[in-house]
Amino acid sequence: MLFFRSGLLLLSLTTLASAQSSIKLIPMPREIHATADVPIPNGVRIVCDAPCSEEDHFAATDLGTSLQERNISSVSPSGFVVELTRLANHPVADFTAEMKPEGYVISSGHNTLTVTASTAEGLFYGAQTVKQLIVGDGPRAILRGANIRDWPAMKYRGLDDDLSRGPVPTLDFQKKQIRTIAAYKINIYSPYFEHTQQYASNPLMAPPGGSISAADAKTLVAYAKAYHVTIIPEQEAFGHLHHNLTWEQYAQLAENPHGAVLAPGQPGSIPLIQQMFGELAALYPGPFLHIGADETQDLGTGQTKADVDARGLGAVYLDFMQRIVTALQPLHRKLLFWGDIAQDSPDLLKKMPQSFKDSTIAVAWTYNPEPRGFDRYLTPFTNAGFETWVAPGVNNWSRVYPNNNLALLNIQGFIRDGQRLGSTGALNTIWNDDGEGLENMNWYGILFGAAASWQKGESSIPQFQDSYAQVFHGDMTGDLNEAQKEMMLAHALLKQQAKTGDGSDGLFWLDPFSKDGQTYADKIRPYTHELRLHAERALTLIAQARAAAPAPPKPFTATAAPYNPADAYPSNPTSLRETDAIDALELGARRMDFIGLKFQLADEITQGYQRAYDMRMTTDRKQRQAVARELSDINGTNGRIADIRDTYSLIRDLYQQAWLRSNRPYALRPVLEHYDYTIGQWLALSDKVRVAQRQWSDSHTLPTAAEVGIPAPPPATAR
Repeated sequence: MLFFRSGLLLLSLTTLASAQSSIKLIPMPREIHATADVPIPNGVRIVCDAPCSEEDHFAATDLGTSLQERNISSVSPSGFVVELTRLANHPVADFTAEMKPEGYVISSGHNTLTVTASTAEGLFYGAQTVKQLIVGDGPRAILRGANIRDWPAMKYRGLDDDLSRGPVPTLDFQKKQIRTIAAYKINIYSPYFEHTQQYASNPLMAPPGGSISAADAKTLVAYAKAYHVTIIPEQEAFGHLHHNLTWEQYAQLAENPHGAVLAPGQPGSIPLIQQMFGELAALYPGPFLHIGADETQDLGTGQTKADVDARGLGAVYLDFMQRIVTALQPLHRKLLFWGDIAQDSPDLLKKMPQSFKDSTIAVAWTYNPEPRGFDRYLTPFTNAGFETWVAPGVNNWSRVYPNNNLALLNIQGFIRDGQRLGSTGALNTIWNDDGEGLENMNWYGILFGAAASWQKGESSIPQFQDSYAQVFHGDMTGDLNEAQKEMMLAHALLKQQAKTGDGSDGLFWLDPFSKDGQTYADKIRPYTHELRLHAERALTLIAQARAAAPAPPKPFTATAAPYNPADAYPSNPTSLRETDAIDALELGARRMDFIGLKFQLADEITQGYQRAYDMRMTTDRKQRQAVARELSDINGTNGRIADIRDTYSLIRDLYQQAWLRSNRPYALRPVLEHYDYTIGQWLALSDKVRVAQRQWSDSHTLPTAAEVGIPAPPPATAR
């Protein structure tokens, strides 16, 4: 139930908190002036000022639902008043024209907090800030008093989500994504498709159980609209089409047999694009479509070689892009395209028809920090008169957990330079290159992208890192902030000191007894101790945060028994939120720790077998017993091989649980098979060592380490 009125209802206020704490918000508003903190033991009373439009009613309901999930009443007659009102009803002298599209003002009064906006979008975003101003749960919640003026630096603030390289989220999880990104003022969601959008006109392409149906698309569009999120479908229209081009009926369209790039000279290429985008336009009725067109490396190596040799790669590429844009003009959409290929032809970009420039947006992308700035990715387009967006990345791809050292600097710098050079949007990206990505690991980078694209200029990384755990998880201890930093330190150790890249999935899977494994072991061996301490410190901090904020009681609802604040949270000020993301952080820390443990155990196996082998000729009874102990330490109960086997097995189960919380079962099998195959390798080694153990027991002889499948220990560790 909500209260709608034209006048302001004044309620008496409970005692004000004497001390004020720093206010933590994501994004941080343009202007914020703290006032007195207000305890709200009786919750709040949300009022939508009349005339309350359907959109404003939704903003009020969304705010109320969020608070009720934290056991804070939003309809209490004695609650602190939170008023949502339009500028026409509540004039604000310093509400400038720049603020009107999406801006808002929050005014703290003696017993009322008023959110004022000119538009439904602005009122919704103001309500999202109110969610964060209320700290804690149940009767111990406190409203951080503040006067705020806020509006975005960039018109379009987006998230690009890879749905084609393994995990495909469930519709329910996509709805959660929409709710969550909207809460941090992101207004664009762009699902990336190579072959995972279903098309009635091309039914072969989409895999059963691993694709988005027309019904799902329409449902998500309608759901997102209420949250002021526009969905921009991205269908690759030039490169990255391997899964489509493996079908025989489309094979002739490929630049190379079973390749990934459409051949521009093939007469069927444009009709295929028209079919796909005609259906996309009907399903996703927003003002934009994304045609991809990145990484077309095959172009000019097959069917188009003669044309590229004659005219040059840039000319052939841009000519086909012009044909695509012309073919899609009847859809009356602005077309986004990735800028990595076209940026290498700045002179040709200047010569492109004005109609092409008016119909497109160049999305410049790069995913690493650039100490000298990001201008070179943008100026080929800005100098040619194109509208631009910037696309940084959360650096999650092929890693046990996102490398936020790279992600935060990349997001910070690229969006800063994009704003300076006039980019109208930012499209932060998630990629699942090796098919192992878990969506709930990515929120740290996603939220920083939200902050950087809303805030003007260079966003502060330390400020974000200090705010994240409280704002996103309700963690008042700061332990989850520190856990994220420990994971960053672990990545940095592997990248900067061990020189192994970073905490990659490849390193996690690498057999330490293989040739490559031994090469990497030499690099990582001096750092395994420190690596594991970082990962285990993260695990400890996670456990501490959980212990400090146990699971909440059942959320308050308007239909429940009369609200009694004493029933909830008698001793705890807050309860952790977004616990699936905390589980994902824990899984990442366990995988990072295991990278170090695996190489440590591998060394101990090689050293132990070498010691046993060196004593094989002994006739001394105690030394013979020592040989048996060495072999048992390798392959007995609690032996080193069992440690590796069991840890892979535990992580496998945790990974499967995490996957199924957000994704469809499609594409999970190959990852689980990788676990099972790897576990099988260690089981096979266990069998070989067991044969050696029996041989020792029977004849006091041992096969060589090579015969068992164990390499010799490195010289520095051999004894």
